Amino acid sequence: MRAVFVAIVLAAIAGPSLAADIEAASRVDTVTVYPDGASVTRRASVTLPSGASTIILKGLPPSIDPASIRVAGEGSAAFVIGSVETRSVPGDPRPVIDAALEEKLRALRDRRDAAAARFEATDRRRAMIRRYAEAGPEKLSPEAKPLDVAQWPGAWDAVGSALAKANEDLRLLTVELRGLDEEIAALERARPKPPAPGAPRLDVSIALEAPAAMTASMTVTYRVTGAQWRPLYDARLDTGGKDRKPSLELVRRAEIVQRTGEPWTDVVLLVSTVRVARSGGAPDLASWRVDFVAPPALAGRAPSAAPMPAPGPRSADAERKPAEEAPAQEQEARVEAGAFQASFAVPGRITIPQDGSPKAFRISSKAVKPDLSLKTVPVLDPTAYLEAAFVNEEDAPLLPGQVAIHRDGIFVGRTALAMVAPGDKVRLAFGADDRVKVTRVPVARREEEPGFLGSSRSDLREFKTVVKNLHDFPVRIAVQDRVPVADNTAITVEMLSRTTPPTEKVVDDKRGVMGWTYDYGPGEQKEILIAYRLKWPADRDIRLR
Repeated sequence: MRAVFVAIVLAAIAGPSLAADIEAASRVDTVTVYPDGASVTRRASVTLPSGASTIILKGLPPSIDPASIRVAGEGSAAFVIGSVETRSVPGDPRPVIDAALEEKLRALRDRRDAAAARFEATDRRRAMIRRYAEAGPEKLSPEAKPLDVAQWPGAWDAVGSALAKANEDLRLLTVELRGLDEEIAALERARPKPPAPGAPRLDVSIALEAPAAMTASMTVTYRVTGAQWRPLYDARLDTGGKDRKPSLELVRRAEIVQRTGEPWTDVVLLVSTVRVARSGGAPDLASWRVDFVAPPALAGRAPSAAPMPAPGPRSADAERKPAEEAPAQEQEARVEAGAFQASFAVPGRITIPQDGSPKAFRISSKAVKPDLSLKTVPVLDPTAYLEAAFVNEEDAPLLPGQVAIHRDGIFVGRTALAMVAPGDKVRLAFGADDRVKVTRVPVARREEEPGFLGSSRSDLREFKTVVKNLHDFPVRIAVQDRVPVADNTAITVEMLSRTTPPTEKVVDDKRGVMGWTYDYGPGEQKEILIAYRLKWPADRDIRLR
């Protein structure tokens, strides 16, 4: 039975030791990516001697947080994991990120050099044939006598055949060289940018003690900066029809970028919603005092410093150090939703380049039955836009991110999605609907100046919005409009009685913004009137902003 031992170790400075140093080869096995960092687990198999020894993992990225290092191991017998030491060492003066890619580039360049040499030899052969063809008849005979006229056709055929073969060989070599150049250029574009020569690396030393020689399996987990993921979404709407209800598929993706300085090749990948770069707890809020400003100094005394303005409350962001800055049937991740966070396990093993190239993975999809409606804001844009609303029925929240919008198989644009908790409603826009006609026109405007004894001025405005449904099926349309809101009690805004009563007096807690939502039958048209009067003192001017 194998004994298993786990130690959570803070970085410690180990003193001199007589223990044997064992350099262990390790590979990245599991990576959990957060919105502001990543947790990396390396695996190594080592042969431990009896007694004390030190396992050294060399060439790790310098962005490792030493306080996050956790070491675990298992072997055929009990052994003790002691202290952990991290040490910065100079990096490779000629670092190579992807050895396989470099080897392929080297082979392609060798093939190109060989093809270029053949091209040069063939080109020289063609030049010699041309010089032979341009020689006079007296130089063509071996005896330096003019070539007999009867032999001229044979000479022409020989020169022509040789020249044709040389031209064909050059053509084929040109095609080969062009193909090799394109392959080399493509690989060079995909080539990761290596770290600066000599960029420091980190060696991690782990002190162990074993009662007997054994083979042990070790895992080292640590947190690094320079990695992040962000949510992306695809929203694919089928608007349905007379005999078919609409449907919507929401695909959730994770776009991962990493510049940690180590390759993630063939790893088990998870993405988590936990933000590890934030503080572990809420900031400590100090008392906020107010006092009278000290009276000015009396004449003759030395001038005192001017009183400082009352300070505003310090934000939590000001008291914290800024966090480091950390795209057929698609496989989907396994979702693990906890009480305080969610994680997604991407199936299979994944490779993420370390040059910052983004890589996107599909982590979930959900088919929902949306409620379709249209929305128009004719004061700004006389266009009706299709909207789909549905409830987030997943166990995990929908994080803020960009949404690619598809309507009936056509990409119509992008929009932004705010944070949506499980059970909350989602509302997405799906582009303009040309089958709904919207017009907004001014009906009346009357400005009144003060009379002989008057003390106020007024401005009456009236607008009419006409909405017509050109579909052959009923639709729900929401119209939004606004009236001015006074920030001064001397200014009054009076809604006139001929205004069409709004179905929503305040939209999204925005003062002065109102909504009229109605169901429109096929070909039905409705008019919405909005009329108001502004009043303000005659000796003042106003502005709308």
